[in-house]
Amino acid sequence: MTRNSEMQHCRLDDIDIDLQRQRVERGGVALDVTGLTFQLLRYLLAQGDRVVGFDELIEHVWAPAIVNEETVTQRIKLLRQALGDDSRRPRYIRSVRGQGYQLCVSPQPLRKESAKVSDTSIELPAQEQATAAAHARRLPGLSVLAVGVGVVVLAAGVVFWLARESSAPATDGKRAGVAPNGAEANPLLQRAAYYAGIGQRDDNERAIVLYQRVLKESPQHAQASLGLSRAYSARVCLFNFPPTWADQAEDLARGVIRTQPANGSAYAALGYSYDCRGDIEQALQGYERAVQLDPADDKSRASAGYLYERKGRLADALKANTSLHGDPARVRFLALQLASNLDLLGYPQAAEARYRQSFELYPDNVFSNIAWPRFLFRQGRLSEAQTALDEAMQRGTAHVDLYLLQAELALSRGDRKAAEAACQAATELRPQASLPTTLSGLSNGSLDAAHARTRAEALTRDLAAGAGYPSDWLEVALLHQAAGQSAHALADLQRAITGGYRDAAYLQVSPWFADLRRDPGYAGIIDSLQRALVAERARVSPATISQLTATP
Repeated sequence: MTRNSEMQHCRLDDIDIDLQRQRVERGGVALDVTGLTFQLLRYLLAQGDRVVGFDELIEHVWAPAIVNEETVTQRIKLLRQALGDDSRRPRYIRSVRGQGYQLCVSPQPLRKESAKVSDTSIELPAQEQATAAAHARRLPGLSVLAVGVGVVVLAAGVVFWLARESSAPATDGKRAGVAPNGAEANPLLQRAAYYAGIGQRDDNERAIVLYQRVLKESPQHAQASLGLSRAYSARVCLFNFPPTWADQAEDLARGVIRTQPANGSAYAALGYSYDCRGDIEQALQGYERAVQLDPADDKSRASAGYLYERKGRLADALKANTSLHGDPARVRFLALQLASNLDLLGYPQAAEARYRQSFELYPDNVFSNIAWPRFLFRQGRLSEAQTALDEAMQRGTAHVDLYLLQAELALSRGDRKAAEAACQAATELRPQASLPTTLSGLSNGSLDAAHARTRAEALTRDLAAGAGYPSDWLEVALLHQAAGQSAHALADLQRAITGGYRDAAYLQVSPWFADLRRDPGYAGIIDSLQRALVAERARVSPATISQLTATP
């Protein structure tokens, strides 16, 4: 029996693993092993060739989340798929009936200089460094702290992607992104769209394979190119893949635009690729252009509405979400967006009905699972929030924002150890994101003043250069507070509000801001935010509010 708990580089049969950089390669080609799947592989490697039971895996890979054996089995399946393993003839991981799982061979440690894991880092031009740094530190597709602060946890492009894929094929070639030759009837494309519309990682990967098959035969096929673009972006927005997949998604969308400059679907896919990298301005331009080219494109209109909210344009967001041309039911997450609009505008009862209903109707959907407990938390209903969060975790949802909410609830009841564990789980799930690392340091006391100040300065440079969402300034505020610079922290909050941050409820309840709330200047920050909300409410039609508050 071999155990390798201290390895940094190792080889498993013909696969090379760099544990420090969280990279897996075969023959110099990177394999798609990321997030929780990588953490599962890491733990198995540390155990050598011994059998590892379900309970042990749950304790060391999933905790503090509460999951069952089926969740472990499904994650093992994802790992096998990523490695190209066959459960019937396993080469890397075998099932041991009634016990758990075991590596087929003992991993062999490698010296760092002999490891075959290639270094793909390059030196970027100076003007691209700020954007690249922002991509590396953010949760792709949505603000890492916007989710943490309780606004609806839904990347704008997800509305576009899921709703568009699940809708019936358009007959207009310009709208569907196909040549008017009946190509939309291609059974591979129909099946790919079906899989992509389900919204689960395995099905998204199946869709990618089918789109790639079509493009292998017809490299210029617009519909397949846009479908693959959306699926690549979804890898980033939904399934914890690195932002480079959204770069490829952008290339595919731009390729269609070059040959079909009036293709609204191509601009929507382009907007989604930016959305999943957190570039709010470019994403919004893509969605707006899509609506200009096709006024009936409700999915892009709703996606733009989401980004209007992120920019603090709540009245514009509500107008976009209530002025759809077709059946609102075809925009899958419209209820969540309307709930968020109403919530921030100060109509929590109307918002609550929509959040609750979505949570009940879509138990497998990560966004519904996050939005409902987060809403309860922001309302100060902590015990209800914990109950809803526990149920969401039991549904098998693995998302950074659930762990961060778990940490906030733990801190609210004074359980710092549980908060630290939850932050660590979030960090392991999204190691490229900045916020989980910051909150881990705050929860365990490892973030000293000098380090906090250095990190705050780096994030400030990124945001001042135009990267990120307005809510990202909240993380800077926490870092400045940790550095003992309360005046700077208050200024950061004001910059968030000036940029469009509008969640007063979160700032009043989050334990992360408890110390800052004691500062005499904090009341002025909240007052500034409330004035902005009053101005937005004045821009909303009373008839619209009356209709939405009367009919959930």
